[in-house]
Amino acid sequence: MRKLKISLIIFFLFITKSNLYANNNEEIYKKIDLFGEVIEKINKEYVEEVDTSKNMDAAINGLLQSLDPYSAYMSPENFGEMQTETSGEFGGLGIEVSMEAGVVKVISPIDDTPASRAGIKAGDFIVKINDIQVQGKSLTEAVELMRGPVGSGIEITVRRRGEKKALIFNIIREIIEIQSVKSKLIENNIGYIRLTSFNENSSEQIKNRIKKLNENKNLKAFILDLRNNPGGLLSQAIRITDFFLENGEIVSTKSRKLSENRKWFAKDGDLTNGKTLIVLINYGSASASEIVAGALKDHKRAVVIGESSFGKGSVQSIIPLKNKGAIRLTIAKYYLPSGKSISEVGVTPDIQVGEDSEDFRINTDTDNQLKFAVKLLNG
Repeated sequence: MRKLKISLIIFFLFITKSNLYANNNEEIYKKIDLFGEVIEKINKEYVEEVDTSKNMDAAINGLLQSLDPYSAYMSPENFGEMQTETSGEFGGLGIEVSMEAGVVKVISPIDDTPASRAGIKAGDFIVKINDIQVQGKSLTEAVELMRGPVGSGIEITVRRRGEKKALIFNIIREIIEIQSVKSKLIENNIGYIRLTSFNENSSEQIKNRIKKLNENKNLKAFILDLRNNPGGLLSQAIRITDFFLENGEIVSTKSRKLSENRKWFAKDGDLTNGKTLIVLINYGSASASEIVAGALKDHKRAVVIGESSFGKGSVQSIIPLKNKGAIRLTIAKYYLPSGKSISEVGVTPDIQVGEDSEDFRINTDTDNQLKFAVKLLNG
């Protein structure tokens, strides 16, 4: 046990070495020693035998989660699964989640996935997965509980603002294939483009859809639908915003390290030739979606309609570790051209329009926000 304590102390010396030269060295050493003592007491006195390795993973993750809801530890297995997910096809429910006040919160369900079809909504708090209480577990542990073989069932219990009782959803896991761009011509004069995520090919798909829609001689306006889009790659957000601007700043990042402070600007050439543009957002629009909507709003290039967005305005870097796992660490924050931060505030629409429907399938009869946008464009 003494060896374990010494190993733990060495471990925490490593992760805190950048702080050990500060004036509070003595206090840090005391905390490290205290941590070792707590682990020792747990192993000796806890009612059941514990897995020290899992406890250490939980401690690492707890350290990261104490920073913000988006920093987290990924075991080698989780890191491998994440790399599979970014390729655009993976198994699961089809939701983007974060941690808020110790509870798993849905950022957004992805279009045409088991979660969205079942009725999971942005802002829902997942309180139980099957018969297991989620509160008190790490985000990684909760995500792990939601994973399972394709075709297997899972019961998700959520708390939703405005609902007195918990809601229970029974969902069948599927292979999630992300088709990030859909488009259609509405009333023969409005080009509608729906973007559900910012993956590696999104900007190229958007570019092709704009060109195709521009072939219609009656086209007078575009609607860019970013509702329930949880974000994705920053590079794609910048490219897609650039398609609608002639010049000007798109977004900037500010970090602790001056060398990592950056600004991105639009290049000449608006692919829509200055046609009227409406952007639709809701509470499920996060991260990269907020960058696009916020930049176009700040430049008065688009009218933003819908509901205030999620407010995820931070940059996470995936940093591999020696054990083949990784940490997701917040390294910077996004700032719009106006200088405003998106974090915890989000983008406020120019025109507030609530949702009457959860059907984002280019249906102007049931989709209140889209119906409003079309009516606005056609007078």
